[in-house]
Amino acid sequence: MNIHLPRADVTERTLAIVGELKGLEGPLIPILHEIQDEFGYVPEESLPVIARELNLSRAEVYGVVTFYHDFREHPAGRHVLKLCRAEACQSMGGDRLAERAKALLGIDFHETTPDGAVTLEPVYCLGLCSCSPSAMLDGEVHARLDETVLEALVAEARR
Repeated sequence: MNIHLPRADVTERTLAIVGELKGLEGPLIPILHEIQDEFGYVPEESLPVIARELNLSRAEVYGVVTFYHDFREHPAGRHVLKLCRAEACQSMGGDRLAERAKALLGIDFHETTPDGAVTLEPVYCLGLCSCSPSAMLDGEVHARLDETVLEALVAEARR
């Protein structure tokens, strides 16, 4: 969900999430996931709050956000299309399909179509190696992807 809240509301909700989860062992990743679930991305305003509450530097928190491909620094489109970029999918035509998806959407990886409909993201293994290439649209996996299936997924996401 993409929520645009005033900075004070983001800070307040971030504090509540951190308060709920900071007792976990290794709480940073679960906190970041919960924040992204709440806002649709990890707002910049959340970083200093998380850092302060977990006694980490902002750089440490930012490093985790930017290291893991699942975390977004900006809101995603209404639909998220993830294409597997792992070796098995690449060996079965994944590169060609990735280029086709980029052409169909008119965007590159980590970008959103100008109408806000679709965000295209790489993902490094969906666990469907024996059925590659694969993709995920809004959390639903699709195996044995070919150009016809890819075009249908893009059309579905553009609606």
